[in-house]
Amino acid sequence: MTTRYITTPIYYLNGEPHLGHVYTTVAADVLARYWRLAGARVKFLTGTDEHGQKVAQAAEAAGETPQAYADKMVTLFQEMTCKINASYDVFLRTTEERHHLAAKALWKKLEEAGQIYQSTYAGWYAVRDEAYYEESEIVEGRAPTGAPVEWMEEASYFFRLSAWEKPLLDYYEAHPQALAPIGRRNEVLSFIKGGLRDLSISRTKFDWGVAVPGDASHVMYVWIDALTNYITALGYPNVGGEEFQAFWPESLHLLGKDILRFHAVYWPAFLMAAGLPPPKRIFSHGWWTHEGEKMSKSLGNVVDPFKLIDTYGLDPLRYFLMREVPFGQDGNFSEDVLIQRINSDLANDLGNLAQRVLSFTYKNGGAKIPEPGELLREDRELLAKAAHLQETLHNDMETQALQAYCRHIWGVVGDANRYVDAQKPWSLKKSSDPKDLARMGTVLYVLMDVIRHVAIYTQPLMPDASAKILDQLGQDARTFEALKTPLKVGTPLNEPSPVFPRIA
Repeated sequence: MTTRYITTPIYYLNGEPHLGHVYTTVAADVLARYWRLAGARVKFLTGTDEHGQKVAQAAEAAGETPQAYADKMVTLFQEMTCKINASYDVFLRTTEERHHLAAKALWKKLEEAGQIYQSTYAGWYAVRDEAYYEESEIVEGRAPTGAPVEWMEEASYFFRLSAWEKPLLDYYEAHPQALAPIGRRNEVLSFIKGGLRDLSISRTKFDWGVAVPGDASHVMYVWIDALTNYITALGYPNVGGEEFQAFWPESLHLLGKDILRFHAVYWPAFLMAAGLPPPKRIFSHGWWTHEGEKMSKSLGNVVDPFKLIDTYGLDPLRYFLMREVPFGQDGNFSEDVLIQRINSDLANDLGNLAQRVLSFTYKNGGAKIPEPGELLREDRELLAKAAHLQETLHNDMETQALQAYCRHIWGVVGDANRYVDAQKPWSLKKSSDPKDLARMGTVLYVLMDVIRHVAIYTQPLMPDASAKILDQLGQDARTFEALKTPLKVGTPLNEPSPVFPRIA
């Protein structure tokens, strides 16, 4: 059986969930749902990164212990996953004992391989990013991300990252699909070619983290701890276990471009140094701006995704996030554009197609799927377009082309609407000629089969709305395999009702 391992980053607990968290998690959920419907065995991982100096400082500011602060904040992210209907299989917290064991096991493996040594770190560190920066990267006292930096000097363990410059370049040359999209791949290769310096991987100025094995005066650098989560969830250090063997070779990491360096440089180097293969594919998506400006609390333009869900509904928002911007590029959020997309794509196009076809059949076709007669060229063409979706959409999902996935489905929706207008089943109903009535049945059958295809393929995007359409069609079999079976004539239809109300 085909397997898929799909991960979000584990989210840092320094603030409440925002649109960026929702975007990545919805994208991962769409992929996970798609592959399950395609018959794959899927593991979908998400969770929270709960260690590090930033969390320790936030807890202190709140007058709480780090653990109490983490326990409070993690509920917000768990609620987020429920609110957006994320079908995850594992929600991992880095404060779990199994994760501490996995992180320590990886450290020991690196130590045994001679990849860790002790020295003193002196350089720039951004607490907000939990990241070290070179002198050349600092501009006016800030990191490239805009985060303030501080000069830090402390005893530290180091990972021999410099030794992995050529192996990383060789790996990415041999595996061109391991890092996407192409622009991000080029950024990473450029960074590696610029020279890699050994990486400080422990801290002594605070103790909120995973203790370094054999030296409790140090805690692991938060990124070596956090990145290990991806293999913790598969039972590491039991690399011979069924879960690790089944899923790690099919790993897909989804993440924002701000944490690409950690995932595409540090993480593969850690893994190769520990004798493990790098993730199969890393896909780095872009950021959302709001009305053309970067979202910022100080500007007061942060979009509240949960307010949007309460106002417009979850499935319309999920669709908009996947449809509006090519996955991998930056996008601009506009509430006006969201409303336009809901009204045009959902209410006018798909919603109106389903409603007028199913309502007409329910009232004029005996409330059941009619028997088709001889298929004409236009019938066969439309049915062929719906059938051809399977191959097209499969390719979209293999490359995480989520916007294209939406566009290709809606291309068939548009074809179906034009077909309705051209065939005019309502005019055929008025005819007294039996041939016209038989033709009406054929037209309606063709349309209902196309709607079935569309509703099955939109399930990853809009689970609840798609289920309502399939309910009205009387369809219980909803996997992609079900589309190999012809639509059953005589299936009773449930009374239709609009699925996508227009936004006034």
